[in-house]
Amino acid sequence: MAALQGLVEYQLKSAEELSLLLEKEKLAITSRNSKDIEQLAKQKITLIEQLKVTDDRISRHPDVASLTTDPELSPLVTQIRSIIADCQQANAINGEALQRAQLSFNKLNNLMQQSQGKLGMTYTADGQTKNVTTLGTNLKA
Repeated sequence: MAALQGLVEYQLKSAEELSLLLEKEKLAITSRNSKDIEQLAKQKITLIEQLKVTDDRISRHPDVASLTTDPELSPLVTQIRSIIADCQQANAINGEALQRAQLSFNKLNNLMQQSQGKLGMTYTADGQTKNVTTLGTNLKA
């Protein structure tokens, strides 16, 4: 039974770490810090894998039935499930925020490309459009 309690406590600690990590990820997304977002994503994957491995170990434990009946373990399991549910919601929200940020970046990038195209476009004597990259900047006086 002691080994099972240790696994459950480890699972709770991992779930709490994931929750804190998702908060950090949200801050990195809102501040658009891509380096931190990437680093936190890697840590998140590691933590999720860790949670899966521990969950598998718990499910194969001979005393697994006591998770719902033991007065010490049952509240911990309920707490873990609650934290994980919150983490899933936070992860979904962070994912949506990342998608919105990516869309904003794409729109800005498109506008910049259009703007650069218009600034460097001129007409030939025949009335055809021509892109000029040195429009007004290649003067020799």
